[in-house]
Amino acid sequence: MDEIINTSGNSGFATSILDLPLGFFMGERTETTEEESITERWRDIVRGIRDEYLDPAHRFPWVVGFSGGKDSTVVAHGVFEALLSIPPSQRTREVHIVSNDTMVESPLVIAHLDVVTKRIEAAALNLNLPITVARTHPEPDKTFWVLLIGKGYPSPNLTMRWCTDRLKIQPTSGYIKRNISQYGAAIVVLGVRRDESQTRQRSIDKRQNDRGSNLTPHTDLTGALIYRPIVNLTTDDVWEILGSFHAPWGGNHRDLFQLYRDAEGGECPVVLSQTEAPGCGTRNSRFGCWTCTVVEKDKSLQGFIDSGNHHFKPLLEFSDSRLATMAAPNPRSLH
Repeated sequence: MDEIINTSGNSGFATSILDLPLGFFMGERTETTEEESITERWRDIVRGIRDEYLDPAHRFPWVVGFSGGKDSTVVAHGVFEALLSIPPSQRTREVHIVSNDTMVESPLVIAHLDVVTKRIEAAALNLNLPITVARTHPEPDKTFWVLLIGKGYPSPNLTMRWCTDRLKIQPTSGYIKRNISQYGAAIVVLGVRRDESQTRQRSIDKRQNDRGSNLTPHTDLTGALIYRPIVNLTTDDVWEILGSFHAPWGGNHRDLFQLYRDAEGGECPVVLSQTEAPGCGTRNSRFGCWTCTVVEKDKSLQGFIDSGNHHFKPLLEFSDSRLATMAAPNPRSLH
């Protein structure tokens, strides 16, 4: 993990949007070449986001899916910088930065998410940006413990991953639907990338943009369109951007780097449909719920413990005991 993080060769986090001239993000986008520097590539991404925001063809609100992981952070970073490059009189499209709390998230991950979303909210207010920061939660009768213990649902597994739908898809989809009902449509801005996995690449290739547009109709949410501004970035690109530019809402991304170092893993993505559900609870996305029984071993929680957070050990022991119970031929014999 450290090898990936250090690819930027820039531990100083030297550049801020406020250090760059406004014209840097203006003008035409350029074609990507192998020789293009990360600064030029990032400029073109921010220009693309700005151009999409200013598209006169529609004024639907944006809903930015924000998990607090590396990809969604780069997207939020780009949206924030794009808004700063636009004259205040033209910032007329509402932007919602929406995160989801399943209420059984890894404690360190949700703590990081709390800090970052508060910074984004405060900076947006101070800079008079049209950004609303929101957090979705499962309904009281659909929380993990109510469904598992109160209603007797079996522990989630690869063939019955009910937790993804109840804890993630339904709360966030509900927020998007409320915006669709108010405005007629909504644009969901996601940090999905081809480079994430072969499964993700096939999913992206299957859903082509509308002709002459950067938007893709959502398969499950009528009235929702998907915008994927970093779809062609590699994992190395993402880390280099995060390491080369200050967070536009203040500070830098060092805490995010440290979170990944400690956990030795990746985050569970923002999930909005059943077709995206397989990305949650797999070895490619380990910042998941601490109660997850879809994975055989919670490597991120183990990583946090190994990094000195020993107070999380009871969570891991409890999770391991549930997995052992599920694997036993006669679970009742264990009690």
